[in-house]
Amino acid sequence: MKKTAKQLTAILVLGLGLGCGVAVAEEQSEPKPPLPLEELRTFAEVFERIKGAYVEPVTDEELLENAIKGMLSGLDPHSAYLDPRAFDSLQVNTSGEFGGLGIEVGMEDGAIRVVAPIDDTPAQRAGVQPGDRIVKLDNKPVRGLDLMQAVNLMRGKPGTKIELTIMRDNQPQPLVLTLTRAVIKVTSVKQRMLDDNFGYLRVSQFQVHTGEDLVKAIEKLKQQGQLRGLILDLRNNPGGVLQAAVEVSDAFLEEGLVVYTKGRIQQSDLSYSATPQNPSGELPLVVLINSGSASASEIVAGALQDHGRAVIMGTPSFGKGSVQTVLPLANERALKLTTARYFTPNGRSIQAEGIVPDIEVEQATLTRLDTRQRVKESDLVGHLDNGNGSDAAQGSDNGRSESDAKLLENDYQLNEALNLLKALSIVAVKAS
Repeated sequence: MKKTAKQLTAILVLGLGLGCGVAVAEEQSEPKPPLPLEELRTFAEVFERIKGAYVEPVTDEELLENAIKGMLSGLDPHSAYLDPRAFDSLQVNTSGEFGGLGIEVGMEDGAIRVVAPIDDTPAQRAGVQPGDRIVKLDNKPVRGLDLMQAVNLMRGKPGTKIELTIMRDNQPQPLVLTLTRAVIKVTSVKQRMLDDNFGYLRVSQFQVHTGEDLVKAIEKLKQQGQLRGLILDLRNNPGGVLQAAVEVSDAFLEEGLVVYTKGRIQQSDLSYSATPQNPSGELPLVVLINSGSASASEIVAGALQDHGRAVIMGTPSFGKGSVQTVLPLANERALKLTTARYFTPNGRSIQAEGIVPDIEVEQATLTRLDTRQRVKESDLVGHLDNGNGSDAAQGSDNGRSESDAKLLENDYQLNEALNLLKALSIVAVKAS
């Protein structure tokens, strides 16, 4: 089954612990094995033992709902049972506005693992980092909570505070951060012009309108000057809507497969191809990724890497190669169920492996060396003129602009991407 993004009538979710998408799939009629009677007897016995012996009274409804939650949480870290509040939160998130801290999270070994903080949110401003493990919320241990329970604790009225106790790799002592909840308004695409007409595109997550917003951002950059190349920054982008990932990839490709999915039911076997429209043209392209780049971000990076359209730079991505379908139930509830794995155009499954950059660059801080003591030919008394009619004694200004210097100081990976993009642009000009 081959479809372009615009032919899809359903939205699938990739990444985004709180992301949303709805796909209603009819179940295939296939022979079903008989129910395991022994296990059902065990379930009924446990059910009755809890009702009769638990320290506090518990209703049948509570026990059954908890049983459903346990059934889903035992499958994988991304499948979940959504009560009305969680289902509503899931749908609100892809609209780009919701209340909370701005953290995309997953469950790992009883702790809440941060996939990525969202740009311009309380979590990012407080210094929350990808890979952090949240072990306590307001001094309450998260062990024993399911993912949605923990998320509900982090959400709350804007202006209220919450204390996060975080364990971070390479730091023996836990970090205690106090964050103030806010209304999270996420602008999924931002753009700006870097030095010498090189465009910078930042995609923080994949929402329903991210694809069209990216095309608009490219057009705005074109209006600012003659573009010489583009940087697409997908670092700390936890994913989102599959259709948006396809549309973003399509903005840089003219043809060919973008991604395909494979699952147990026919509706899970889909493929998505690029359309001839290509607003980026043949501009040199560098894509930045890191360990916080997950799922939909990995689709884009994998597609552009397989087609040879971009140089992928940074550190290996998160490695979430599964698709979640949100299946609405009665009473405003839903299942977020893993229904397929996705594959890059060359047939790579990145589940638990991630996208490996073409050029691996760790984030770092550089210290400038003092070069004032260096002596050049132009410093020597009686040096010859260069014969070009210019004053060689003044030398040439090969220093970085203020913008480039700031990049070098604040974002080493982005600075290296800009250097590479400049090199690609020079090579392209010389080859033409």
